[in-house]
Parts: sequence; structure tokens; C-alpha cells
Amino acid sequence: MTNAPLLSIRDLTVAFHQEGRETLAVDRVSFDIGRGETVALVGESGSGKSVTALSVLKLLPYPAASHPSGSIFYGDKDLLSRDERELRRIRGNKITMIFQEPMTSLNPLHTIERQVGEILKIHQGMGDAKARARTLELLKEVGIRDPEKRLDAFPHQLSGGQRQRVMIAMALANEPELLIADEPTTALDVTVQAQILELLAKLRKKNDMSMLFITHDLGIVRKIADRVCVMTEGRIVETGPTREIFDNPQHEYTRHLLAAEPKGHPPKADDSADTVMEGRDIKVWFPIKRGFFRRTMDHVKAVDGIDVTVREGQTLGVVGESGSGKTTLGLALARMISSEGRINFTGRDIGALSFRQMRPLRRELQIVFQDPYGSLSPRMSIAEIIQEGLRIHQPKLSEEQRDRMVVDVLKEVDLDPATRFRYPHEFSGGQRQRIAIARAMVLKPRFVMLDEPTSALDMSVQAQVVDLLRDLQQKHDLAYLFISHDLKVVRALANNVIVMRDGKVVETGTAEQVFENPQTDYTRALIAAAFDIATAPRGVVSE
Repeated sequence: MTNAPLLSIRDLTVAFHQEGRETLAVDRVSFDIGRGETVALVGESGSGKSVTALSVLKLLPYPAASHPSGSIFYGDKDLLSRDERELRRIRGNKITMIFQEPMTSLNPLHTIERQVGEILKIHQGMGDAKARARTLELLKEVGIRDPEKRLDAFPHQLSGGQRQRVMIAMALANEPELLIADEPTTALDVTVQAQILELLAKLRKKNDMSMLFITHDLGIVRKIADRVCVMTEGRIVETGPTREIFDNPQHEYTRHLLAAEPKGHPPKADDSADTVMEGRDIKVWFPIKRGFFRRTMDHVKAVDGIDVTVREGQTLGVVGESGSGKTTLGLALARMISSEGRINFTGRDIGALSFRQMRPLRRELQIVFQDPYGSLSPRMSIAEIIQEGLRIHQPKLSEEQRDRMVVDVLKEVDLDPATRFRYPHEFSGGQRQRIAIARAMVLKPRFVMLDEPTSALDMSVQAQVVDLLRDLQQKHDLAYLFISHDLKVVRALANNVIVMRDGKVVETGTAEQVFENPQTDYTRALIAAAFDIATAPRGVVSE
């Protein structure tokens, strides 16, 4: 490392102008990134992390965004004062960026070969043959198996981890000096997350590359960063070497982030409690059809002969990686998709009921989805969203009675009832998830399927939502089916756990048994990746 920093941000302010108002998203931020160094920019959603990173390459929506003050020096060049032509020579060449969600960052209409090769052709002037050869090298370098078979693949044909590896290959194509990684592992399973972090660390060392790593998860920071900048409300409130920040945090907000982790234990299990939901030999097979006559040649066995029992006031945690069949199992139990096997809900066999016959039972059987922004209608106010179920299932209620029930349930999920006339976009992610929970709870259900309800949330918000779910369960004796790949959250909520892989249960037992004494390599890999990324076993879970 030389003494001169590779990138130097000084007194940076970012303002957004909307409807005659000016809002400061970043307020006089300063930090350096040395050559070969990884600096982590840490903070919760809305703290200004991504806005700071996007400012480096001037990727903000100008002129709505402006810089009232500051400079960003890359070597001796102030990037903020450079014109678009000069910036194009730097973007994707000297400084590159990996975005949070690879599915929206990759072009769905172009093959992997075309998307990686395009960068090589534009910046290095390569011909088709050379670009193809270099693309294969890059895909192999980032750990894509059988890269020759992936060249003609489209993004939707790859897993989340594979798509993120392709994004890394694109970012490294021109051997940049600085890589900006904006929450590159947030949407990934814990085992894939561990692989991606290990890959980035290896590539950084091999290429003597600097990295700006943006995240809200301090567990990741400990494994990858040399220095940390802690950011909140547009300001950097603490900075220093990673070990020093973890061992001796000085600012109250840093201590808050370090403590922000789902804690506590689920209500004590009672084996004599009433069984609310029971599934026996549940199967969901999707046919694979080929040929002119679309004959069924084989099946994708998404759920393959699974037994589950969920009791009143208790939680069954369903864990596993993406594609393991967790959500499919939940949808089958909730009778949202067709399945084989016996399903009993509160003692009644519902496996053969039609959609129309199921409708009266929907009030007692509710779902909270992963993405609250996608599951809440943007055209309806919060009051209308929560009342919708009441209008269907309790049509005789008056407007006043419905409004009173909305007020009561908003109080129950710790939201101000005065906000009920606002719309979803006016709330934070955590508040939107509370609204989604309120929409389910207002109907007084007995069983709630929770499909990754905390995966898109900051760590501190995750902890709050877990506490809320636990409180509601104790108050109303709710039975939860909690689907997640985040074992820290599952440990705080679940009485019993089933571990799924490729549509089958590979391990089952009480939460204590599974977490303290896992019996399979797959479960051990999941637990190691969740609780100590550095020691996650290799080769057990792979792309």
C-alpha cells in the first residue's frame, strides 16, 4: 500500500430536489480508500450509503440530485468535475460496481456471453473470439461450474448465487483498481453468501484491488473489511480499523448496530397443545414436458413426501436454501397451489377442497410475504389494505366498526393509527412489514405462514419484527409456519425445525436439537455459514 489514497472523498454533500424542497441525503462525508484496502460503509437503510457510492461514478439521477459541497478524488482527478466522456473511460474500466440485486442488473434479453463480452469489446476492443475466450476465463475464475454450458444461458436460468458471480465477472473484466460492492450478498442464502465473500476476498488479493463494501450487516464486515465507516442520517459517525470498531465502539449508533440481532427464545413448546396444521406425505411435482405433443417426460419434485405438524402457540421453522422447496411447501399447506397428500387444518381435511370451498377458511389461515412493498397495493391507503379482508370475511361490519378494528390492530403492531390514511411508499421497509402483519392479524387467524418476512430488512428492524411476532403469538396462541434461510431468526422464533434440500427433509427435530447437535453435513454447513461465516464448510453446498 502506498501512502497516497486511491480514492479520497472530502466534505461530500448530496441533495435531492423535489417539489420545491431540498433534502440532504449525505451531509459532509469524508473518508479515504487506500490501494489494496477494503473499506466497509455500514449503516441501516436510508443512511446514505448507496447514495455516497453512486456519487463516486456520478450515477445519481441528475439534475434532481446535486452536490452542494465536496470533492471525490481518484488519484489527482476530481470525478465530480469531470464530464460524461471522461467518466465513461473510468466507469467499468478503472472503477466498477456490483449492485445488490443481480436479477434486475442483468439484461433479461441477453445471454451471459453477450453481457460479459460487451464490456470487453467496448473497453478493450476485443473481437468475438478473444472476448469469448476471456469470458470463459472470467466465469471460471468466479467459480461458475461448466462455464461453456453457461455462455448461452439467460439470467433467469441461473440461481441467485450464479447471477451474482456473473456480476462479479463483469465487474472484474477490465481488472479495475477499485470495486464498489453495494450490498452484494443481501439477497443470497447464507452458504452462498459465504462463498461470495470468500471469492471477493480472494480476487481482491490476487488483483491487488481496492474495495468499497456497502452493507448493513456487521457480521459480514468483520470477515472482509480492513476499515469501517459507520453511517447514519447522511453522516459518518465513527470510523476506524475493523477490529477496533468491533472491540471498542465509541458511538452509541455503532453499539446499537452491533447489538441489533434477533434475540430471545420462542414460547415453551407444549406437546399437548392442539394441532392446528398437519400435513402427511405432501407432494408437489411439476411436470417437465417436451416434444411437439408436450408429453410429460419427467417431474421437478419441488416437495417430495413431507410430514409437518404445527401446534397452537408454537412455531415450526422451515429452513434451507433457495430452491429447496420451502415456500412451495408453505403454499401447499395453505392450499394456494395443488398438492398430493393429506392436509388437516384444525381437525378438518382440506386437501381435497376447491378454491371456493376454501374461501370461508381463509380468515383463519393467513400469509405474510417476503417483500411487503410488492405485496401491498400502492394504490390503496393503509386503512383500505387492512380493511380489505374484513370487507370480504365480515361484510356486515359498519364503516365505524372496521375503522375501529384497523386502529386497534395498528396499535397492536406498534404503528401510529393516525398514519392509516397514508400509502405504502410513505413508510419504511420495517413499517411496511408491520402493515402486512396487521393485515393478517386483523382477521384473528389461527395459522400464519410467514415467508421470509425479515430477509429484506435491516438487522435492527429484523430484531423488532421478531419481537413483535413472538408477542403476537403469545397473546393470540398463533401457530406459525416460519420459512427462512436466516437461521439466526429461526433460532429466536422456532420451537421445532425441519431442514429442506431438493424437496426433501434432510433433518428434523426441536430447535435446540437441530442447532446444538446437527446430524447432517448440510445442516452443519447452514449453521456454520449463519453463525460464523469464516468456518462454513466448503464443498457441502455449492453452485
